[in-house]
Amino acid sequence: MKENEIIITKKNVDKLKKINYYKFIEYSEIGDLKMEHINDEIKFLTSTVKGIARQFGDNCEVVLLDLTQHEKYGSGLIVLIENGHVTGRKVGDTGTNLGLEVLRGTDQEGDKHNYLTKTKDGRMLRSTTMYIRNSENYPVGCICINFDITSLMMAETAIKEFTDLNKINTDVKEVFVNNVNDVLAVLLQEVQSFIGKPVAHMSKNDKLKGIKYLDEKGAFLIQKSGDKICEYFGISKYTLYNYLDIIRKEQDM
Repeated sequence: MKENEIIITKKNVDKLKKINYYKFIEYSEIGDLKMEHINDEIKFLTSTVKGIARQFGDNCEVVLLDLTQHEKYGSGLIVLIENGHVTGRKVGDTGTNLGLEVLRGTDQEGDKHNYLTKTKDGRMLRSTTMYIRNSENYPVGCICINFDITSLMMAETAIKEFTDLNKINTDVKEVFVNNVNDVLAVLLQEVQSFIGKPVAHMSKNDKLKGIKYLDEKGAFLIQKSGDKICEYFGISKYTLYNYLDIIRKEQDM
């Protein structure tokens, strides 16, 4: 016997009832909550079903099924349902094939949590089924939760469509600034990344490549940009214009 586990016998059941320890019918063992019929705790089960549905909203269907009359109702009789529009079912309808497998004994694993199902009209549901068993461990009822995640999946697809970097042109570099001088400052920072070394370690050829980069980006269209570019590269204006002549002659060839 596990620690803190109580085995209920005829000798101690009356004593336990007197101290209101549990409301017993003929439980064989305390561990999992057991009852001979769902009607034994129908108020509690009804409150549970309604509470789950209200917590998760209109897209969450919660169902209570009676499994004691499977000869007549097959996989169970729906005795309570909240947000039945999710699967299109109502009180008096039957359960699913999963219930049949459990009742038949084909499925011995019992409760199923967080599995994916699909409605007849193609909507996707995230589902959980929990079985209520009697003292002989035979299922007498179950609570099923079916949350419609179709809209969430569509939203996820739409978000991925907009954020998929494989479909986005990441070669275009655009910055948002308050004035044109800030644009020049950004372009000068990009030169170092483009060349791959700090300006202090740039050779003449590196500086030619950097100035060509700035020219192609339109940096020389900015008023008085030459002064700042000269200061950045540590060259005179004469050298700058000489470099520009070399670059533009190469482009014309």
